[in-house]
Amino acid sequence: MAKNNYEFDFQPAGWLPSRDVEMLDRVRNIKREDMEYTNENGYSVRVVLDPTLILAQDIFHRIYLSDVMDRHLTMIFPNQWPGVYSAVAEMINRYNVSCRNVDAFAMDEWADQDGNVAPLTYGAGLGFSFRKHFYGKIREDLRPDVEHWHVFTNENKGDNVYSSIIEEVGGGGADVIYSATGWPGHTAFIDPGAKEFQADTLEEFCKLGSRLTTQVPLTICENSLFAPMGASGDVWAVPPRAATIGPKDVVNARERFEIHTFVNPGGDSWQRMISRIELYGPISMECPASIMRLGKGVCYVSEGIARPFGSWTNDMGDGDFSAL
Repeated sequence: MAKNNYEFDFQPAGWLPSRDVEMLDRVRNIKREDMEYTNENGYSVRVVLDPTLILAQDIFHRIYLSDVMDRHLTMIFPNQWPGVYSAVAEMINRYNVSCRNVDAFAMDEWADQDGNVAPLTYGAGLGFSFRKHFYGKIREDLRPDVEHWHVFTNENKGDNVYSSIIEEVGGGGADVIYSATGWPGHTAFIDPGAKEFQADTLEEFCKLGSRLTTQVPLTICENSLFAPMGASGDVWAVPPRAATIGPKDVVNARERFEIHTFVNPGGDSWQRMISRIELYGPISMECPASIMRLGKGVCYVSEGIARPFGSWTNDMGDGDFSAL
């Protein structure tokens, strides 16, 4: 049972994916000085001021090396990060870096209640943004054919189809997958509790490839906070289903790169707790993003996400309530 100073005991809501109260208490109380580590699989956590700048640098550096070393590069990307992608494109153009060796994959896309994938003409679409703000910003003489900027369509939405393309193009998997955990602990739309990702064991779960899936309520709530859906909590504007990569694509990637940065101007953040569950809780299907820790990679956590947090149960008195 959850406990606080006033001995009011309760269990978390039954629909929440992570309900181990001892684990929850432990991770929410991890101190800043204890947050950094490297595990036995070569996965590291680093706390920095602004991970977004490091993300842009990493993407550009890998593309640059693919050009100067003339070697193929397969990358999986989240959306929507138009600021990062347009900045990378600007550096590519400025330094005349050829993307001829790059295959870039968007990790997910919206779908309607019947499983129809959002077309590239849909302005709030993930594929639309991926190609417009990334591929479309790269100078024409430096970019490959548009088919190298892969997106989900009705033609490749079937079980394992998109994953098979990644494996074929990437020689077994992507060279790198970029991500940022979502509110329920997802990567892409690999949601905990989604019926399309049911498995008896973690090993079985990690073998599931791309497919159509049904978004869980926390994912719909999260996406209603982002600009493409109006950033106004308009949950009715969020499509109910999605096409997504699978856990297999995360595990098959040769390297993983995450950033945890979502903090509002007032300091509040829905990502602060799930960041801790992913990085310090068990590797499990209840937090799909935790499988990132099964292989080589890094998660850069912002100082805003790393800061301590509490609640009014600590008896603030007449203190500044906004500080928490």
